[in-house]
Amino acid sequence: MSKKEQHTFSSVLSINPYKDTYISAISNFLNETASVLYSKQQYVISYLNTKNFINSHITVSKNIPEEDLYDAIYNKAYDELGLDQAIMYQIQYIETINVLDEDNRNFHVFIIDPAVVDDVFKNVVDKVKYIDYIIPSPLLLKSLYSRDIIQSSGVHCFVYFQENDTFITIYNEKNFLYTKSINYSFLQMHERFCEIYGEMIEYEDFINFLSNEDLKTTESVYKTHVIKLYKEIFENINDILTYVKRALDIDKIECIYIDTQLKSLTKLDEMAEVELSIKSSSFNFDYGLESNDSYVEHLHSLMYIYTTLSQKDRYECNFTTYPRPPKFTKRKSGHAIILAVASLVLAFVYPVTYWTLTYAQSLQYKILEDEYKSVHNSKITREATIKNREADKAKISLLLANEEQEYVEKKNTLIKIHDVKVNYPMKAELVHRLTKDLNKYNVRLESALYSEAQESKKSSSLLKELKLGLVSTNDKKITDLIKYLTKVYEGKFHFSIDKISYEKETKLYFGELKVNLL
Repeated sequence: MSKKEQHTFSSVLSINPYKDTYISAISNFLNETASVLYSKQQYVISYLNTKNFINSHITVSKNIPEEDLYDAIYNKAYDELGLDQAIMYQIQYIETINVLDEDNRNFHVFIIDPAVVDDVFKNVVDKVKYIDYIIPSPLLLKSLYSRDIIQSSGVHCFVYFQENDTFITIYNEKNFLYTKSINYSFLQMHERFCEIYGEMIEYEDFINFLSNEDLKTTESVYKTHVIKLYKEIFENINDILTYVKRALDIDKIECIYIDTQLKSLTKLDEMAEVELSIKSSSFNFDYGLESNDSYVEHLHSLMYIYTTLSQKDRYECNFTTYPRPPKFTKRKSGHAIILAVASLVLAFVYPVTYWTLTYAQSLQYKILEDEYKSVHNSKITREATIKNREADKAKISLLLANEEQEYVEKKNTLIKIHDVKVNYPMKAELVHRLTKDLNKYNVRLESALYSEAQESKKSSSLLKELKLGLVSTNDKKITDLIKYLTKVYEGKFHFSIDKISYEKETKLYFGELKVNLL
C-alpha cells in the first residue's frame, strides 16, 4: 500500500472478478484464498477487462480552468464519441504530454457503463462488501516501470491472454499509449480451435492441453491445429501493430511481452519472436513477491504492486462504485453519536439542570391534565355529532358504490378496447432492449416488423413476433449477436434466423431475425 494507506490497512485483497479468484497479500507474501470475508483492515483492489470499457483520446484547450476540466472532458467525450445520452457513463482520464501541441491538453479517457460494473462485480460485493479500487487492466502495467522491473525505455507491446479477454497494450517511454481487446480470449480460442479441428472438444480438455503440453515436444493430435490457431492469432496481432505504428507514428517496437493467465509449458514469446520478427519475452518478471502457491496470475501480482506505489508513480483511474464509508468521526451518524455522548457527560456534570427540568415537567403535567378535562368534554360532544354524520355517510356510500360499479364496468370495457387498438408494448420495448446489443456487435437494423397471431384455434393466447432485418459487414457478427441474445434472454424470448444472405454489390450480409415472446 502507499505510504498514506499503510497505517490504515494491514493486508491487500486482489480480485479477478471474471474467474472469482482472490489473492490475499501481507508483506509481499501472496496466498490464494477461497473463503473471503469482509475486513475493515483489508484494502480491496480489482480490475476491468479491456473489452468492458471504451478507450479514446480527447484534446481540450489549456485555457480551461482546472475546476472545469472534468466537465469539459465529459461533455467532449459524449459529443466526439457519440455516447448514448440516456446513460450516465463513468469517465476517468489520464493526461499525456504532447510537446508539439502548445495550445491544448491531451488525455486518454476510459469510459464505462455503470451497469457493466454492477454486472461484473455483483458476486464479489456480496462477499467483500466494499471495493476500494477498480482499475482498467492495461494501466496496471505502469507498475512494472515505476518499480524498475522493466528498466529499458522505448516502445513496448504487452499481449495478455485471459479466459474472458485478451488485450494488446502499448507503452511508449514508460507511459501508456494504446490498448485494444482482440477476439482471442480462451473461450474464443476454444471456439475457433473446434472450427479448425473440425470437431467439438470439451473446453476443459482444450485448456488442459494449453497448460500442460509443450508444442515443441507433444505428440498430441491437437498439435498442428493449435499451431495453426496461434499463427492466425499472431497474424492478427501483426495487423494491429502495423496499424498502430502507422497511426501513432511509431518507428519501432523494441520488445513484445506476451503471456497468459495460465501456467503454460509452451513458450509463446519464442513463437511471437519468430512470427512477428520482434524481440519477445514472457511475463516472468521479478516481482519480488513470495507465495505458497506454485503459480499466481500476473495481474494479481501487478495489483498488489500497484497498491504499494505513491500517487505520483501510478495512474489514478478508479471506477469503483462500492467505496467504504468515511471514518466514524466524519459521518453524520458519528457526529450525532458524539453529540449524544457529550450531552450525557454534561448531564452528569450538571445534575442540578436535570432536577430543574424534572420540576418543570411536573408543572407542565398539571397544566396538561387540566387541559385534558376540557378537551375530553369537547370530545364527547363531537363523537355524538360524528355518529350522526356516519349514518348519513353510510346512505351516501351505498349510492356511491352503485355508481362506482357502473363506472368500473365501463372502464374495463375501454381498457380492453385500448389494449387491442393501442397498447403494443412488445415492439417498442424489445427494440429498445436490443438496440444496445446491436450496437455492441456493429450490426445495423434495416427493418422491424411486428405481428400478432392466434397460436391455435383452441387457444385464445396470441403469438407475438418481431422480425428484425439485420445488416452487417461480417456474418460472424450476426451469429455472435444471436448467440449472445440467446444466452442473455434465455427463457424470455426465442430467437431464430432462417438464413444469412450475402449481397456482392454492397458487400453486406443480410438476415431476418425472428423474436418470439415466450
